[in-house]
Amino acid sequence: MADRGASALSLPDDWPAHPDPILVLNRMGSFDWDLDTGLMQMDAQAHEVFDMRADEYDDHPETLAKRVPPDESRRLDTAVSQALKDGSENYGAYFRIRRRDGTLRWTHTQGYIRRDGTGRPRRIIGIIRDATQELGESAARRDQAAQDEARRWQTSVVELTTAALAHARTVQDVIDVLKDTHGLVHLGATSLVMGLVEAGRIRLVAEGPEDSFVPGTRVTRIDEPYPMSEAVRTLGPCFIESPQEFAERYPILWPHITDLDITSAAYLPLIVQARPIGVMGLLYSDRYGFTSEERNILVALGSSIAQSLQRAMFYEQEMDLAQGLQQAMLPRTIPSVPGADVAVRYRAATLGGSVGRDIGGDWYDLIPLPGGRVGAVIGDVQGHDTHAASVMGQLRIVLRAYAAEGHPPATVMARASVFLHELDTDRSATCLYAEADLSTGVLQMVRAGHIDPLVRHTDGSCRRVTVPGGLPLGLSAEFGRLDYPVGTIELDPGETLLLCTDGLVEQPGADLDDGMRTLGALVATGPDDVRDLAERLIDVADERGGDDDVALLLLRRRGPEHPQSGRRLQRHVAPGDPGALTEARHMIRTAVATWGAGERADEIELVADELITNALMHTEGSAVVTLRAFTGAERRLRVEVEDSSSALPRRREAGDSGVSGRGLLLVELLTDVWGVEARGGGKAVWCEFVVPDSG
Repeated sequence: MADRGASALSLPDDWPAHPDPILVLNRMGSFDWDLDTGLMQMDAQAHEVFDMRADEYDDHPETLAKRVPPDESRRLDTAVSQALKDGSENYGAYFRIRRRDGTLRWTHTQGYIRRDGTGRPRRIIGIIRDATQELGESAARRDQAAQDEARRWQTSVVELTTAALAHARTVQDVIDVLKDTHGLVHLGATSLVMGLVEAGRIRLVAEGPEDSFVPGTRVTRIDEPYPMSEAVRTLGPCFIESPQEFAERYPILWPHITDLDITSAAYLPLIVQARPIGVMGLLYSDRYGFTSEERNILVALGSSIAQSLQRAMFYEQEMDLAQGLQQAMLPRTIPSVPGADVAVRYRAATLGGSVGRDIGGDWYDLIPLPGGRVGAVIGDVQGHDTHAASVMGQLRIVLRAYAAEGHPPATVMARASVFLHELDTDRSATCLYAEADLSTGVLQMVRAGHIDPLVRHTDGSCRRVTVPGGLPLGLSAEFGRLDYPVGTIELDPGETLLLCTDGLVEQPGADLDDGMRTLGALVATGPDDVRDLAERLIDVADERGGDDDVALLLLRRRGPEHPQSGRRLQRHVAPGDPGALTEARHMIRTAVATWGAGERADEIELVADELITNALMHTEGSAVVTLRAFTGAERRLRVEVEDSSSALPRRREAGDSGVSGRGLLLVELLTDVWGVEARGGGKAVWCEFVVPDSG
């Protein structure tokens, strides 16, 4: 059987007496180790590798011990023994030798084991060479690869941090990005501190590790002996490379932070346009010093962070102004309304993008009106910016003015649409205006492109009220369609009217009808108190999020313990229509008798007839006669005659005939209280009679 080692290396039997010239050219020595005798012959090149003269080597491997340190010798013996035992044909190993001058040199050996027919190792033929340059180059390559990897990793962290900072909108967002797992802490820092420069002082906004706040450093002066102050004062980075340096340079601060195990720190001024706006400190607990490359990276990051911080500060300033504007545009307080419980809420949208988009044009309003009536408004100006809030404020004011002038709901809405159209803006608005007579529960509503209201009944059920509508404000005037049909419902005691903007209804992936049904179910199962119900609805809107504002107005008509109307009758009387006048008089006579006016029946009929006659005689339009009966602490009957003339009635002396001029004298004499209210382009003259209880 042939030697197992023959296939590994074909050499003459007297090798290494005639070494291959290739080995010589490559500065490789050779050896031939006879395992039976223990002698190992080496050629001249091998002697040179071991830094031994020929006369110093006696062919015994033990002689090499003075060149091979013990640890290296044991490692080499282990490699050879393992190869001999496990039947290997060759082995290789790197080890160090000590030359005459005491220096250590790396050496590499490769041995080929030749065995007999039984597999017993008999001879090892091999090469040996100086590997110092090889390993040095390899180590250099590894070091370079490690540096390249570190540089790529640092660049990755910088890129991730910069990308994340691009989405930071507030100062807290910037701090959160830097503390995040992809932030600066991954550059090796244990924690981060940050301060903002304000009026010659530094206000701390990020404190570093938990429970690490140093008393007296919440606000510090720039001239104080602190590292953050120094970085701001000098406009240059402040690198601290050891605890000893920290203690020497900042003896006031160091005793308070010794428990944090800080070994080094870097404080970077955050500069924008040559002006410091803040300072950031990175604290380390496992490193000493900074390389020039690390310093450059941190300074570059400081510049990027400064830009993001400035954007965040501008954003917060703009938001403060915008929210202040919006709060100024919304009513500061909601007046108390006799006969009703009212709750209002507003929630701003949370939108990304440009500064100022967290505000919008949603609004609510409650307008006290004469005669115990109240106007409820909900609206939404197109857009989410300060311009939308500004337009909203102007619309709210004109709607309030038109309603207070006494205009009917349709006229209020039409005039508001004309106003918005004539305003120098490209915005439109949706709106719903409800005028409620809380004594009777009658609600007259007009809708300009807005969503319908909801009514919650006393049994807890909730329904959507379909209100006929017109075009949104601004568009109706543009297209000449200013007709706003009026929808009328009655709100019973204990029932609640809900007006809201579409931000409370619309949900991603669902249509408006589904949203209205969901809202109706939420209202039906909500608390009875309007304030608690409003809070519940806004909480749900907060949980859901969304990219639209929410405005909400709830009005609950109080129960029967408060004075209210049990009856209401109304008749329209056109001029020159004797039939209508006769019907109005018959209505009054019948109602007075039915409602038990008793001995005051004649007075009521006489005053009502006088008011109707005056309206028809002294105006060019028709008259609307309304009778209401009130119950409560005292029974009252109210007569109201509305006409289209803005001229107020005045008391006049009777003429020679003794017939004309006594109308108001008669009203004043026979009624308990009377008055005049402006109603749009006209007026309403009203009077009330206290009617004794017939029981």
